[in-house]
Amino acid sequence: MRETVTIQVGNYANFVGSHFWNFQDELLGLADSAENDQIFKNHGLSMDVLYRAGETQQGILTYTPRLVSVGFQGSLGSLSSRGTLYKEVRETPVDYLTWTGPATTQTSQPLRKNLFLQSLDWDENANVDSSRANDNAKNELHSEVQDKDIVECLENEVQYWTDFSKVHYHPQSLYELSGLWTDDKYFNNYGIGRDAFSGGLHAEEVNERLRFFLEECDLPQGIQFIVDDSGGFSGVAGEFLENIADDYPNIPVLLYSVRSPDSCLGPSNRKLTIARKLHDAVSFSKQSAFCKLIVPVGLPSLSASKMSKYLYLEDRKPYHTSAVYASALHSITLPFRMEPHGPSAQVSCTSGAVTINDLVQILTGQARQNMVAVLDVSVPAPAFTGTQFQQSLSEILQPLTPETAEDVEDMQALEYMTIHGAFASGSKRASISEVKEAVHAAYMNAVRRPKFSHLSVSQCPLPVPLPFPSIFGNLVGKNGELLDTPISNSASRGSLEVHSIPLAARLRSSNAILPFLENRLENLYKLGIARGALGAELLGNWGFGKDDIEDLGETLSDMVTKLNPASEASSDSD
Repeated sequence: MRETVTIQVGNYANFVGSHFWNFQDELLGLADSAENDQIFKNHGLSMDVLYRAGETQQGILTYTPRLVSVGFQGSLGSLSSRGTLYKEVRETPVDYLTWTGPATTQTSQPLRKNLFLQSLDWDENANVDSSRANDNAKNELHSEVQDKDIVECLENEVQYWTDFSKVHYHPQSLYELSGLWTDDKYFNNYGIGRDAFSGGLHAEEVNERLRFFLEECDLPQGIQFIVDDSGGFSGVAGEFLENIADDYPNIPVLLYSVRSPDSCLGPSNRKLTIARKLHDAVSFSKQSAFCKLIVPVGLPSLSASKMSKYLYLEDRKPYHTSAVYASALHSITLPFRMEPHGPSAQVSCTSGAVTINDLVQILTGQARQNMVAVLDVSVPAPAFTGTQFQQSLSEILQPLTPETAEDVEDMQALEYMTIHGAFASGSKRASISEVKEAVHAAYMNAVRRPKFSHLSVSQCPLPVPLPFPSIFGNLVGKNGELLDTPISNSASRGSLEVHSIPLAARLRSSNAILPFLENRLENLYKLGIARGALGAELLGNWGFGKDDIEDLGETLSDMVTKLNPASEASSDSD
């Protein structure tokens, strides 16, 4: 078994993670149902890679994500930090007579579950004896609620990432940073996040939770780490990553630094602008030092991207945008849990299984040694034969990594691509060989092609669970097929109309990431290192001395040098 442990740090990272785990939960449910498409029953994926089997004190078997989630206190909405499967053990209060004056008690009522979460409770209690009047009343209410009401509720009422989560979590999974609340607008830079995590017992407690999941693994293949790096949680992640590097040096970390469109908006004044630019440089440099591969994710606007032809997205809704990023992460990580097939295996529905370490070697193990990757995606992916695929891969795929260059020529580029659920023509699923042949032909006809490319293929599409947002346009069919004419008058369609979609996702080591790196290097030098730098004092307040800042600059400079063709040419001439 090659298990992975997932870590989610920060509010938006947990939004992305919530969708990601909903996809996994949907795959589990579809595989167990006799009425569903055979492609879901024989998906060829080992869910044990992501999940752990357990048992409650009452002897009830559990199957929960191998996950550590970190967020603000109060960010779990109506969900308990101990999840829902395991009963809370309440500590007996101890009375200490140290105060003889008057005392007051302040309590807050638990948040009310929305219609979707209530429906989950109704479904779980469907087999429980309903002879009591109260239960009958609940069943009558449930029968009156339709799926369209639940969809409408989610579109209008999602505030927390738990509002649309249909997954059970282990008591060790959900950690709230006590003393930090969701309305704390000052939790906005690397320094304050680092101090908050290192102070008190936060670091020790979170490390213990990670240890709980890692030590029960037989042979962990790595850690997939998602961080909302737009504010203070980047500092939390930096400290956490450093602890992981010290404690588990042989376990590779694949890091996704994600941002919502609203966090990409420019600050309102010069001081905040300087702080934002320095935060971005420091955050990226520090985090990259403690992982094997880092993937920046987060466009200033998804609604203005090329995906808007088939998707109806509202940038102001984290519920919407995080669904796109989660879809891409699901696709990229699919090969980590593909079942290996020996030479005697019959017809397989997957091809190209890799581990996290394999991925790292594919993208960083060449002469260049670049450890920053660009993430591209096609949601939904076009049919891989016929007129829809008569275009280059660069036209089909949309970069989700910000500040990347387009149409760059890089003779040393390395790529790793996953395609799953693709169509050949009409409603016919493409075979593994058909997808491989189509991609090979696309590369052969391309003006620019990578030095090396790895392709993983699965016939299993992305399932669209009920809590998925209504982001599909009217050119997307029931199974994600792309249509020439609108299927309805509605501008957006959701899980009730679209049940699954094919996806293509790609990670590439390319000098297309140079603008992203150069911007951070330039900002760090001008605002933090150069004589009279306006942000030097600010970095000092964040706990960075002169030597620390210069080390950060060297890290960024080294990344740029490895990717800059001019630098490589000058090195060769010497």
